[in-house]
Amino acid sequence: MKVNKRGILAFGAIAATSAIVLTGCASDSPAGEGDSGNTTDFSGQITVWVDADRAGVMEDAAADFTADTGVKVSLVQKEFGEIRDQFVQQVPTGKGPDVIVGAHDWLGVLVENGVAAPVELGDRAGEFEQVALDAFSYNGQVYGVPYAIENIGLLRNTDLVAEAPTDFDDMIAKGEAAGTEYAFLVGLDPEAADPYHLYPFQTSFGAPVFGQNADGSYNPDDLQIGNDGGKEFAGWLAEQGAAGVFNTNITGDLAKENFNSGKAPFFLTGPWNAPSAVEAGLNVAVDMIPSAGGQDAQPFAGVQGFFLSAESENKLAANEFLLNYVGSEEVQTALYEVGGRAPALTSAFEAAVAGDPITAGFGEVGVNAVPMPSIPEMGAVWQYWGVTEAAIINGSGGDPAALWEKMTADIQGAISE
Repeated sequence: MKVNKRGILAFGAIAATSAIVLTGCASDSPAGEGDSGNTTDFSGQITVWVDADRAGVMEDAAADFTADTGVKVSLVQKEFGEIRDQFVQQVPTGKGPDVIVGAHDWLGVLVENGVAAPVELGDRAGEFEQVALDAFSYNGQVYGVPYAIENIGLLRNTDLVAEAPTDFDDMIAKGEAAGTEYAFLVGLDPEAADPYHLYPFQTSFGAPVFGQNADGSYNPDDLQIGNDGGKEFAGWLAEQGAAGVFNTNITGDLAKENFNSGKAPFFLTGPWNAPSAVEAGLNVAVDMIPSAGGQDAQPFAGVQGFFLSAESENKLAANEFLLNYVGSEEVQTALYEVGGRAPALTSAFEAAVAGDPITAGFGEVGVNAVPMPSIPEMGAVWQYWGVTEAAIINGSGGDPAALWEKMTADIQGAISE
C-alpha cells in the first residue's frame, strides 16, 4: 500500500507481545525532492504500540514512511488493556514509546498525568468528523489524532419487523407482535448491568452524566445523573426488569446468539455484532434507538486514535508519521475494513457510508451520539453506576429512586475526595 501523504491519522487496540522493526530504505532523493514531498530532514527511530489485528495495515504505512524518510518505525504489539497504565508508568522514566493507540476516554488520565502531548492539526482539523474532534479535545486542545468512531444502534431483523419503531413502547409492541421468544434483546451483566448500552434510554429522560461547558467539554462540577429525570429513569428501569424486557442473565454473547437465531426482531448493539448477523443469513437494518422518556436517545460515541508522548525525543518524525502517513485516507479506509468501525476522517467516512448500508445506519444513529466523558471524574461514575442499575433491574435493592439517589451521593463523594 503506497500511502497518499494527504491524510491524517490512525488507531489500533492491542494484543500479543512482539516487536517488529521496519527499517526500510531511505529515499535516494534529498529531502524535498523525493516522493514524500518533505522539506524537513528526519532521522532516528520512532516506536509505536499497536495491536495484532491492525499490525498489517500499520506495517504498510510504516514501510512507506521509512522508505521516504529513512526513519525506522518499531511496531510493538501489546495487550490493549495494559496500554494506558504502562504508558503512564513508563513515559516519566523516558522508556515509553513515541506513540500509542487507545480510546478517547483515556484522555483525562493521560493529560492529568502529563504523558500526552497536544497535536496541532491546523487546517486539517476540518477534515475530521466533529464528534471525533470533540472526543479528542481536553481543556480546549486536541490530543492525538482520531481514527475510528463507534456507537451502538438498534439492529432490526427486517423479515420479522418491516418498519422501524417510533419509540420504546412501539418497539416492544412490534416485537411482541412478531411472535418470537424475545421482543427485544440487549446484553447485560448480572452484577454490573451495562450502563454503556442503557445510556441512550437514560438520556431520553433528560439525565446525562455531567453537564457540558459552552465549548462542549464536560463539567465535573455539574453532576446531572441524579436529577429528576435520572430518578424517573430508575423507576422505568425497574418496570422493565419486572416485565422481563431487561434480563441481567442474558449476556452480550447470549443476546447475539438469540438474535442471530431469529429469536428476537430487535437487538441493541454496535457494529461489531452486525457481521455475524449477516453471516447467519439475516436481513438486517440499523434503526435509531427508540426514546423511552420522550427526549432524544443519545448513545455514547467511542472514538479511537493515536496519542503522542509528551516525552517523545523524536516528535517531529512522530507527527509526520501520524498526520501524513498513518493519517491518510488509504490507511483510514484499510483500518475500517479490518475493524468495521467508521473512519474518523470525513472523506473515508463518507466512502464507507456510501458503500455499506449498515455502516450508514450506525453513522446516522451517531449523529445523536455524545462523546463518552474522558474526564478523570468519570471513574467514580463507573464505580457505582452499573451495580446500581443491576440492583434496580433485578429488584434486589429496594426503592429505585432511593437507590439512584444513593448512587449519586456515592459518586459525588468519590469525586470530592
